[in-house]
Amino acid sequence: MQAYSSLFQILNQAIQEQQQSLDSSSPKEMYAPMNYIIGLGGKRVRPLLTLVGCDIFDCNPNDAIHAALAVELFHNFSLIHDDILDKAPLRRGNQTIHEKWGHNIALLSGDGMMVKAFEVLAHSNKNHITQLLQLFAKTGIEVCEGQQLDMNFETQDKVSVENYIHMITYKTAVLLGCSLQMGAICANASTKNQNHLYEFGKHVGIAFQILDDVLDVYADDEKFGKQVGGDIISNKKTFLLLDAFELANESQTKELNHLLYSTKISNQEKVKQVTDLYNTLGVKELAIKEANKHTDIALKHLEEIEANTIKKNNLKGFALQLLNREV
Repeated sequence: MQAYSSLFQILNQAIQEQQQSLDSSSPKEMYAPMNYIIGLGGKRVRPLLTLVGCDIFDCNPNDAIHAALAVELFHNFSLIHDDILDKAPLRRGNQTIHEKWGHNIALLSGDGMMVKAFEVLAHSNKNHITQLLQLFAKTGIEVCEGQQLDMNFETQDKVSVENYIHMITYKTAVLLGCSLQMGAICANASTKNQNHLYEFGKHVGIAFQILDDVLDVYADDEKFGKQVGGDIISNKKTFLLLDAFELANESQTKELNHLLYSTKISNQEKVKQVTDLYNTLGVKELAIKEANKHTDIALKHLEEIEANTIKKNNLKGFALQLLNREV
């Protein structure tokens, strides 16, 4: 987005310097995978939001650069470990680290990135460091709790939509809220403004994850960058699946359970037949409706923030652009 071109420039420069540091570190077997996943790019949404969270209060975004780097390192740590847990073959259209280097190196590199995140964050302004560390550590624990809940759901017979929303709030959404609030902390924003900015990011994150569930089933595989239908193959309790169970009649429920747990059906056929059931039950439309609800909540929090009006509108536009995904 053009409004954030200068912030992207600041961020990309800092990431390049971080990559140079990783590239010169030893042992190479541990640091090369870290450099690799950072180099795969992505939208850099979370670290960008940290700079935005500072800039929106007319403060120098460079004041939040260490927090932004910490967020980027932590996010990539979580991707490495998520891919291991999900047995995912692709990340951003490329081999995942455990596929390229093996399970053990992937684990160690992920651990190293998490520690690096805290090391980088510790270079922040000493007046902000305590609050930043407390928020960052709290968020890190919540992300791990969300991942564990996600894993638990795979073997639980009964999971409600409310359980699911709680899980994705921790696994995905709190890091977006944290990213923005860390920027606001670096800008010395009021507690009220920090909280509204956090809630804005959190609800955008919830909407984003629900739309990601939709994309996992309905995206163009060439554009998605991940294995389409991966959630269906791994029996993940997504918004789509939970709604399908709630709406299905007895016959459809039986068919859905058979598709999920049969060992005699290929992954390709499983994805096709489950998708056909989703289409019959209309769960794609319900998921999009739920995502829109959380988008509206996010925008109400944004309205309450006392900050530069133009920059608030830029953030609103960026969030809506982020959520306007090809579903």
